[in-house]
Amino acid sequence: MDSAFDNLDAMGFLEIWQHFDEDDNGYIEGKELDEFFRHMMKKLSPQEKVTEEQVQKLKHRFMSAYDATADGKLQIQELANMILPEEENFLLLFRREAPLDNSVDFMKIWRKYDVDCNGYISVQELKGFLQDLLKQHKKQMSPEKLEKYTDTMMQVFDKNKDGRLDLNDMARILFLEDNFLLQFKLDASSKEERKKDFEKIFNHYDLNKTGELEGPEVDGFVKDMMELFLRISGPELDKLREIMLRHCDVNKDGKIQRNELALCLGVKP
Repeated sequence: MDSAFDNLDAMGFLEIWQHFDEDDNGYIEGKELDEFFRHMMKKLSPQEKVTEEQVQKLKHRFMSAYDATADGKLQIQELANMILPEEENFLLLFRREAPLDNSVDFMKIWRKYDVDCNGYISVQELKGFLQDLLKQHKKQMSPEKLEKYTDTMMQVFDKNKDGRLDLNDMARILFLEDNFLLQFKLDASSKEERKKDFEKIFNHYDLNKTGELEGPEVDGFVKDMMELFLRISGPELDKLREIMLRHCDVNKDGKIQRNELALCLGVKP
């Protein structure tokens, strides 16, 4: 694989990614994946006719080795692992043992780096995120290279190209798993099932195990609940959080107790 991408840098990688991720959903999958491996075969053997069987064999070989999440898709970090030289592969800093599986943890990170609290991550805020990540991985980087990589990250993940990252852009960077609430259908369950499901939901967001949701725990719940219906931005999340607290926070302490959320969702605790 290396011979096809000699001297590839991060910007060159970005161009390859944008070419094959045609629907801009953060993955190369389906026909996009076949086209990528067909392109690889042509690069590796420019004089030979590429057959569909060869394409599928190469695809199987490399998906077995590099599809870390085993979902039949290639994420940008997985593709970077496949083709970028180690010194250019700053994208691998974002790989985790497992995806980020709780929106509460995601919101803690979001709140930390949205320094001006405007509901977006700017270039400077993204640079701060990268600096902390490099320190965490004990990697050294020159100021010039950090600038370059920050700009590249912004180009890769800024889906609507407005020069800043929104909630969904950052979720792609942090490998946030699918919405936890998608597995529940409270309105279509029996009373007993609703009660059990409610306990699972509350316990998932109550990371501190205090019996109440506060701060990023409220943020995480509101994010997941609203994204069952529509994609929301950072500023919209803040507004919806206030609405949620207004309706559910009966004792006005800025937190949502178990019984308050149960009442809000129409579940008898």
